[in-house]
Amino acid sequence: MNVILHYLYRDYANYKNHGEAILSNPDGLSIEEIDAALRERLIDDEWFYASQWGLKDLHFKDFDDEIDHSFHEYGSVEYTEEMATEQESISEFIGKIDLRMMSRTVY
Repeated sequence: MNVILHYLYRDYANYKNHGEAILSNPDGLSIEEIDAALRERLIDDEWFYASQWGLKDLHFKDFDDEIDHSFHEYGSVEYTEEMATEQESISEFIGKIDLRMMSRTVY
């Protein structure tokens, strides 16, 4: 069964853009294992940089310095029967987050 990762961008005015990524799960990881692994990599138990995780950036088209910021917000993971939208499996995705974080600088 594939896994869907829900996340969002919420600006300081509370406007939201929702996103998701569907990854295969050939190793049969449980939702609890996946959720725990992703939460270990969050900033302050909630935030991450989409670019470091290899996910689509959900910022609004016009960046406003007064209400916009760099973080995306982790939502949840769940099983899905939908087709995978990402090339890598959830195990590969989790394994590559640390590598991406070490190799990129966020401004």
